[in-house]
Amino acid sequence: MTRTLVVVGHGMVGHHLVQHLRARDPAGTWRVTVLAEEPRPAYDRTRLSSWLAGQGDHGTGGAAGPAPAGPDPAADPRVELRLATPVTTVDRHHRAVRTAHGDLVGYDALVLATGSRPLVPPVPGRELPGCFVYRTVEDLEAVRAAAVPGRPGVVVGGGLLGLEAAGALRRLGMRPHVVELAPHLMPAQLDGAAGRLLAGYVTELGLTVRCGTALRSVEAGPGGRVRAVVLGDGTELEADLVVFSTGIRPRDELAAPAGLETGPRGGFLVDRRCRTADPHVWAIGECAAVEGRCYGLVSPGYRMAEAVADQLLGLRDASFPGADLSTRLKLLGVDVASFGDAHASAQGAMELVYADRAARTYAKLVLAPDAGTLLGGILAGDAGAYPVLRSLVGRELPASPERLLSSARCSRRSSSPAHSGR
Repeated sequence: MTRTLVVVGHGMVGHHLVQHLRARDPAGTWRVTVLAEEPRPAYDRTRLSSWLAGQGDHGTGGAAGPAPAGPDPAADPRVELRLATPVTTVDRHHRAVRTAHGDLVGYDALVLATGSRPLVPPVPGRELPGCFVYRTVEDLEAVRAAAVPGRPGVVVGGGLLGLEAAGALRRLGMRPHVVELAPHLMPAQLDGAAGRLLAGYVTELGLTVRCGTALRSVEAGPGGRVRAVVLGDGTELEADLVVFSTGIRPRDELAAPAGLETGPRGGFLVDRRCRTADPHVWAIGECAAVEGRCYGLVSPGYRMAEAVADQLLGLRDASFPGADLSTRLKLLGVDVASFGDAHASAQGAMELVYADRAARTYAKLVLAPDAGTLLGGILAGDAGAYPVLRSLVGRELPASPERLLSSARCSRRSSSPAHSGR
């Protein structure tokens, strides 16, 4: 007998769930209805900045945005994708959801993949024309329409997404300022030394970085649009536009009316199987609080999606295995990476730091109290050692840290000519 799965949300994680389920369900035991709030199919949010500046992969520009990998779900006869169809209520008693258009859609299983929304600090002037968030294709199209080459723009937030937004403003010809409350850039991934190294690099690219200060207000000009921002220390920065990138919050507004619990910091409260207290309802991705914890990265969301799909198919008693929050990226042309216990939070952890001012590289390795087991680390300026070091987390180092780092650099240099023609 064919059963009906309703997926609320068609972001990258919801898309991955449908792909994983359909690839493992050749008999077609599930018919899937996807209710998407946005007016377009799922797209790769991690590539929005490249798409905005016209530097994404060929064929990914235009109104559709950067497409995710994998087949188009709309081409699958067992998948119905309804765009611009937000869900307003969940009726768990009758196992149905109601859409904003008034339709009632029944389900045998319901997966909530509603994602998150940008967090905008409650500062005066935050709703003035010229203030933007950085989340959807529509957000970025609005930023592009407002950008004036040669004029200043302010990005509030110096994390990963904030720096991507600043880089996008730079490519649009603007003069970006980055304002970060923490003492250094990318505080979730980097320590102070690596953050300062990154700040030095991006400053050379034309960005102005101000860390350790808050945004006090956004000021309007004579026409009512953004004119400037005022920082916590009273400094006023001229700005034609302001982009807020100060974090996200789970989209869990369907929880309370449906009688579903939420985590201490929001998100649909689920167990290790990503299932709510209702055995017919799951939550995955940024909207899920797995045993109370939300994950703001796409990789953990994919693992949740796979676990739920396997449960629906009865392949195994799958559960979310936890998240590896390690990351490596080239941000504004700068190689940075963090892995494992990057901030040395484990009791008795030891830190070994290797900084080369001439080469402008920084490496920190975090070791267990035995001084031989790798717990984590941070790399900036040269992340060539990342694959090797990440694979060694939790294991005894096979060589001295200096040798591992130098070997990785030598290996990267010797292999680089093979890629020089790209």
